[in-house]
Amino acid sequence: MEQDIAAQVVGLGGASDFSLWSLFLRADFVVKFVIILLIASSIFSWALIFDKIKLFKTINKSTEEFEKKFWKAKSAESFSNNLPANSNDPATLVFKAAMTELIKTKRQSSAVQSARVERILEIATDNEIKKVEKNFTSLATIGSTAPFIGLFGTVWGIMNSFQSIAISRNTSLAIVAPGIAEALFATALGLLAAIPAVVAYNKFTSDSRRYFSKIENFSKRFLSII
Repeated sequence: MEQDIAAQVVGLGGASDFSLWSLFLRADFVVKFVIILLIASSIFSWALIFDKIKLFKTINKSTEEFEKKFWKAKSAESFSNNLPANSNDPATLVFKAAMTELIKTKRQSSAVQSARVERILEIATDNEIKKVEKNFTSLATIGSTAPFIGLFGTVWGIMNSFQSIAISRNTSLAIVAPGIAEALFATALGLLAAIPAVVAYNKFTSDSRRYFSKIENFSKRFLSII
């Protein structure tokens, strides 16, 4: 009898432990899967965020240096020959593609040459946009789906709480509190994963538009020289 009472006391003590780790351990398989999925999504989105912050910082600096050197150069061809072969700067790569086409079409009329170089500039710029904006859709997907995944975990946890009430025939808060806490934990994780992803997606989309607007302006000025 004493052992049964002790076991009940231990059980109530465990149920009253609302630390995050305890909530995870008490959750059933479905809620655990939701929690793990949301934590993994959050880690992935933060890795993307730091990677894109570093990327935009790098290309903004390198493109600014490229433009300064270009407008100080004596000729576009000599400047192109002095560029590093392994550069990852989008503006440099767009310019190299245009110069390659310009040299190939030297013997053609200026109108044809200009049209072909303009087309190459558009294609090269589009390719660089795809590189820079890679994984943007992942951030958008996490931002839009994480709250609903968390909500699914919440609904499932509340269903378990109601089942506990039905089985125990006890409407005490101590019976339903653990399940509700697990459910709310899933909701919190969903928001924790979604909010940074949405904010980062909006910021990086704006940064990308602003950066490639600069590239397009350079392309237009380069075409006017041709």
